[in-house]
Amino acid sequence: MGVINTTPDSFSDGGVLYSDNHLDLDRALFKASSMVADGARILDIGGESTRPGAVPVSHSQESDRVLPLVEKICAELDVIVSVDTSTASIMTAAAGLGAGMLNDVRALSREGALQAAAASRLPICLMHMRGSPMDMQQSPRYANVVQAVGQFLQERVTASIEAGIEKNCIILDPGFGFGKTVQHNLQLLQGLPHLSELGFPLLVGFSRKSMIESLIGRSVDQRMPASLALAVLAVERGAGIIRTHDVAATADAVAMAVALADEEHYE
Repeated sequence: MGVINTTPDSFSDGGVLYSDNHLDLDRALFKASSMVADGARILDIGGESTRPGAVPVSHSQESDRVLPLVEKICAELDVIVSVDTSTASIMTAAAGLGAGMLNDVRALSREGALQAAAASRLPICLMHMRGSPMDMQQSPRYANVVQAVGQFLQERVTASIEAGIEKNCIILDPGFGFGKTVQHNLQLLQGLPHLSELGFPLLVGFSRKSMIESLIGRSVDQRMPASLALAVLAVERGAGIIRTHDVAATADAVAMAVALADEEHYE
């Protein structure tokens, strides 16, 4: 899953798709096309930064950032378009434009989101986050982070199914970096096999995140090698979708992990 941020303030690549303070659709489409050529099966488009300390954006801001690009990519590229949003009306509009997946860091907790996701009949990724982006990194604590994340995700699965979302449309994301310390993130990575026991595909995102800086002191532009290592470790522990900014390198790294796990390669 390749990441395309249409926000001016995302931690890794905020503003790179902007020209004269406006989203450059041609530049964004070129980036999307390059990611598909590099091996992305899914493109995740978001218009609201969820980095630590980020504040919510208005509906009109998010709509203006996301929907024109969703429409353009769906019309011109053969790829699944995922929309990274918690807003019900954006979900509905994106589905109407051809989006193939919804990705909600708030696990369909905003007003109307459950109903909008169910009506769209699209696959939906439910993510665990403690608090909100504005306050999630303020001293997060868990007695057992794997157990707490698993319990939360199971509760959101139950709510989703009760709202009419098909079980086979649900994907789960433990939410690495969303209300977790570095130790929590490592415990979650180690505990991915336990989360797999919930019975749903797992999506994970480590790409360029600050846990890498905390562990080895790398700045954002120096974090790709560590991001690749984390992606491989996640695949080995059961992750099915890797969300990344660096598609080509990640696709190669994941392909090696999959080859090792696939017994057919040794027949």
